[in-house]
Amino acid sequence: MVIEGDAAARAPGVGGKAASLGRLVEAGFDVPAFVVLPSGAAFDPAVLDRLGPGPFAVRSSGLAEDGVAHSHAGQYDTQLAVQRDDVAAAVAAIAGSGRGEGAAAYREARGLGADEAPAVIVQVMVAATVAGVAFSADPVSGRRDRIVVSAVAGLGDRLVAGEVDGSSWWIDRVTGAVCASTGNADLLSLAQRAVLVDLATRVEALAGCAQDIEWAFAGDRLHLLQARAITSALRDVPIADPGVAVFDNSNIVESYPGIVSPLTFSFAQYAYARVYMSFVALLGVRADRVAETRTVFENMLVRVDGRVYYNLGNWFRALALLPGYALNRGYMETMMGVGAPLPPAVAATIGGVPARGAARWREWARVAAVGFGLVRAGSRLPATARAFRTRLDRALAATTPERLATMAPTELAAEYRRIEGDLLDRWDAPIVNDFLCMIAFGASRKLLERWLGAEGLEIHNDLLIGQGDIVSARPPKLIRAMGRVAADDPATLAALAADDADALALGPIGAMLASYIVEFGDRCTEELKLESVTLDEDPRTLHAAVLAAAQAPGTAPPEPRDPLARLDRGLAGQPLRQLVVRPLLRWTRTRVRDRENLRYERTRLFGRARRVFLSIGHQFHAAGLIDAPRDVFLLTVDEVLGAIEGYAASANLAGIAAVRRDELARAGRLPDPPERILVHGPAYTAAGAVAPVAVADHAAERSGTGCSAGQALAVARVVRDPRGQRLAPGEILVARHTDPGWIALFASASAIVVERGSLLSHSAIVARELGIPCVVGLAGATDWIVDGEVIAVDGATGLVRRMAG
Repeated sequence: MVIEGDAAARAPGVGGKAASLGRLVEAGFDVPAFVVLPSGAAFDPAVLDRLGPGPFAVRSSGLAEDGVAHSHAGQYDTQLAVQRDDVAAAVAAIAGSGRGEGAAAYREARGLGADEAPAVIVQVMVAATVAGVAFSADPVSGRRDRIVVSAVAGLGDRLVAGEVDGSSWWIDRVTGAVCASTGNADLLSLAQRAVLVDLATRVEALAGCAQDIEWAFAGDRLHLLQARAITSALRDVPIADPGVAVFDNSNIVESYPGIVSPLTFSFAQYAYARVYMSFVALLGVRADRVAETRTVFENMLVRVDGRVYYNLGNWFRALALLPGYALNRGYMETMMGVGAPLPPAVAATIGGVPARGAARWREWARVAAVGFGLVRAGSRLPATARAFRTRLDRALAATTPERLATMAPTELAAEYRRIEGDLLDRWDAPIVNDFLCMIAFGASRKLLERWLGAEGLEIHNDLLIGQGDIVSARPPKLIRAMGRVAADDPATLAALAADDADALALGPIGAMLASYIVEFGDRCTEELKLESVTLDEDPRTLHAAVLAAAQAPGTAPPEPRDPLARLDRGLAGQPLRQLVVRPLLRWTRTRVRDRENLRYERTRLFGRARRVFLSIGHQFHAAGLIDAPRDVFLLTVDEVLGAIEGYAASANLAGIAAVRRDELARAGRLPDPPERILVHGPAYTAAGAVAPVAVADHAAERSGTGCSAGQALAVARVVRDPRGQRLAPGEILVARHTDPGWIALFASASAIVVERGSLLSHSAIVARELGIPCVVGLAGATDWIVDGEVIAVDGATGLVRRMAG
């Protein structure tokens, strides 16, 4: 008796595997044609006529095989690629395999009775180009929210037998994102993985339990070879979470690029919460409303695979507290400066319904009150800024860096608490100036564009050049000055090339280097990350920048431009417009200058916090709490202070640091997540998000935002880490983003092209001050521009052209 595959689902004596295949055929899955010989049935070669010429796969189908409790995997034989004349012998061998010692021991160990001879499946062999297994739940971790796919080129028998590891993907069941992978990532295409995920999900739905399936692709056609229940212990099915969130790093990546330590993240999280709670209170939000939404402010930042993101929903919830949000929600959201609006599912959770009727008039009254308050705050801003700087100077002068190295842990904790209370809770001048700068810059730029068109935008850029007292422009100027002195002294050039700090200290630029480090030692690469190494610890980047400046050919300063004269010509005969725009532009220049200078004060504060925590790290190491002083950066602020002040949840700081070190190492091996992550459910589901593969762009030219006039034609140098890469004199710097720690490279650059940033970003402001052509906001520039090729940059129009060919 022979049973056709489409009748195997309900036929007696066919065994578990054959019955399962029969159900899959009935459900419409693409199962290769097969017949079943029930247990004890004789084989008649004529049955092969129903299947074709072969070759064939001959498999067992034990009566208890592929059960929900016991799979019997590996206990019976399988023979593949069997030719027609050999099928009879293969059937006999498979039928007798159930009597082997291995199968008997398997059943005895599980308290199962003696087995009857298995039924035998004879199935058309698939000429697989790639084959493997798929699990609708992770059989190792037990997670039901992961689908695991493993594959090898050709037949999958060696993978199933455990003879090869193959390539594997752990895929999020809901989003389809790859959470982890091993082996050859290109063995399966994205489309093939998606089809396999769908197959595993549908087979599980049919069977009613998690499934272990074998599959094979023959070209583009996917065949389902067999399916059985996963018998290892699985976890509970996660409850579906309707929550939706958006994480975006469009702006914050300039301040916190790459992997960020737990200490830096926890410090920044607290600082953002305190500063912005104070800010909305300053703008007229009632204290009780601020207190009610405290968790919004405490969760403005998130960390995904070690990278910092804005939690956009909470930023907009904070904006919704402000007077005027209910009047013009779209404009208020534009202030965030992110690349795309919020998805409707997230926007719907924020509130801020447009005001109508009497509510609208009440909202206007609140706006008027805030406007009056801002005018008053603006008029007092110079005095507020002076008081802020005095407060900062006094707080930092109270304890010198040398004194920190001699303080005990309780003294260091008290020092941090003093800085926290004196400064973070009274961050008034920087936050008010930032807000007014944004308003003044946008308003003045819009006016000039409306009244004078493209020329108005150029005038606006030129008016922000040459203010002379922007602190961020001092480092490259000092570096160029040191380069001029070093250029005339071969011994100094040799010492710079050799990073010989002792020789440099005794040479003609020794005092200049020492003075630079005293003033700008904290302006290191990634200066807002507490774990960053400062220039006094490692001055090599400074030495390299001075050497490059010394070797740079002398260039004439940019030709002076008179934007005010151009403004007067453009607005000739329009005295009212002149009366409006001139004071606004003066105000804007002052706000932009103060914005950059107050950010330097932030650097000083972060530098002091860095030194406090590093001193604590030395004390923790001395006490045996951590394995190295810099392991303190692997802890959070609360873990550090809690160990000293008594509220720590764990005393095993070394163990915590070890776990975090491994986490950071794993995160460092991952590609950067996408700029924006749409999260379905809790925040932890964002881990492992993968950025879309960049499509090759062979365009000859592209445009960004021109923010510093001038033109350059030179070799492009794509720099991803200024600590390990150098810029030859006259090359064009191309980067994803920059921060003040990149200033050393600015001294050698003939132009700057940056993927991120805006007209108010640090690179734009400093480039304008130095007269270097600069284009920002050129998305994907570091992938589009080839390192070492010649490009042309127009800093006025924002046009960048590749000159190859």
